[in-house]
Amino acid sequence: MRRLWLIFAQTVTVSVAVFFVVGTLKPEWLHSPEPSESAPVVTMQTAAPVAGAGPASPSSYADAVRHSMPAVVHIFTSQDIAGPRHPFQNDPLFRHFFGDRPGSGVQRQAAGLGSGVIVSPQGYILTNNHVIEAADEIEVALNDGRKFSAKLIGRDPETDLAMLQIPAPDALPVITFAQTEGLQIGDVVLAIGNPFGVGQTVTMGIVSALGRSHLGINTFENYIQTDAAINPGNSGGALVDARGNLVGINSAIYSRSGGSMGIGFAIPVSLARSVMEQIIQNGEVTRGWVGVEMQELTPELAESFGIPAVKGTLISGVLRGGPADRAGIRPGDILVAIDGESLDGPRKMLERVAALPPGQQTKFQILRKAQPLELGVEIGRRPVPPKTRQP
Repeated sequence: MRRLWLIFAQTVTVSVAVFFVVGTLKPEWLHSPEPSESAPVVTMQTAAPVAGAGPASPSSYADAVRHSMPAVVHIFTSQDIAGPRHPFQNDPLFRHFFGDRPGSGVQRQAAGLGSGVIVSPQGYILTNNHVIEAADEIEVALNDGRKFSAKLIGRDPETDLAMLQIPAPDALPVITFAQTEGLQIGDVVLAIGNPFGVGQTVTMGIVSALGRSHLGINTFENYIQTDAAINPGNSGGALVDARGNLVGINSAIYSRSGGSMGIGFAIPVSLARSVMEQIIQNGEVTRGWVGVEMQELTPELAESFGIPAVKGTLISGVLRGGPADRAGIRPGDILVAIDGESLDGPRKMLERVAALPPGQQTKFQILRKAQPLELGVEIGRRPVPPKTRQP
């Protein structure tokens, strides 16, 4: 009996000692895990899962960079310029004895550099129009060192987007598109590009604002604003979320010095994707147009026209012979709706008309001398603007 009591006492002593050690060094082993109410839940609807990647960590975005960086490329452009002529080059006698002297022909000069994003296995690359606008030759360098001569597929100056294509070798890295509707102010984003030509660079920031417009950068503006550092050479590069999925194309910065001041702008991927698909299918972007000049309808203007304050757009000018002119729209009319959809301001009207297919008959609801009027307008095709922006 005494022996059994000693065995029992020793067992209890060892158990208490083990419990004490575990409770001191690994207390979590003694408690069942409780669900965290603050843990983020991310639903990926269109983005493909990242192979081998776990949930995004607040201390590192290495998985996101590994997933997206290979699809971001460097773009180098060059153009032909006329070389300086010898002062006697126009003299026929000089040319008879000496012939055409070197320096009288065309010289190739570096025009600029930027970035781009590979968006399909067929070698299509999305970039900014201003990166390639002045180029006669375009070279693309991949992150792994391979270089290719690129072909311009099409461009859209009014959104500052362009599509290139390179030969499609095996295992070409391709970016994953994000679900833009899920992007929120405060989300972490990474900007990837080739700033100042120093090489592939990643910077981090947050989404500072969404839907930025009235900046005077392009005709159609709906920018993501971010404080991720964007500098010259980043144009056309990728803005990705914390999982490495593309949310925007870096396009412009606000700066007084030429460098980043914490205010950068990116074209949202929803707009970029729409432009990209049209260019790939048709080689260009087709938009509706009616040929009017518009002005914001302020309360003062509404009072001068003798009408109560209404939501709408003042038609300040009508192009002679254009779709609006043929439909009977006049300067001084106030456009309040298109096909029953109310419009508040010139930008909303511009975007609504641009989304209409050319040739479609559309009802414009207007006010003329405070009287409502409905006119049928056949939508025209928006003219392509000339080259105006340089790299």
